[in-house]
Amino acid sequence: MIAMAVFVFVVPKLQDRTEADDAPTVASVVVTTPQASFDNAAIIDREPDGHYWTRADVDGTAVRFMVDTGASTVAITFRDAQRIGLKPEDLDFKWEIRTAGGVVHGAAVTLEKIRIGQVEVENVEGMVLREGLEQSLLGMTFLGELYSYEFRKSQLVIRQ
Repeated sequence: MIAMAVFVFVVPKLQDRTEADDAPTVASVVVTTPQASFDNAAIIDREPDGHYWTRADVDGTAVRFMVDTGASTVAITFRDAQRIGLKPEDLDFKWEIRTAGGVVHGAAVTLEKIRIGQVEVENVEGMVLREGLEQSLLGMTFLGELYSYEFRKSQLVIRQ
């Protein structure tokens, strides 16, 4: 019965079509330009140890970082802080920081800029650690300022 009702309502509509309705419909294609520009992008390759390592320009000094999405802040070793010119011996290491290796003390700093390739972030909050850090970590106070970051096979693509 339902099939009969569909037939009765559909067939008369098909029979009411005119020759003008048989003309092909012309489709138009609109090409748009993406709204985001990714001229400011960098690619970081995964190293054999499984981590993503990169060299960054920090206030004019080259620093080797391990990218760490689990680190809430950029963490700078005492030695890298000396090289950057932060004078860590004069900093106040009043902050307790919990790491995988235990609790360490850190001093809050603001880095003028961190640049990786064409990606540059200014006024990056970070911590200088007095001890317990073998390499500087590129954490979320940098990564969180990016337009995006994504892991694609053995590469990390960062975009500003």
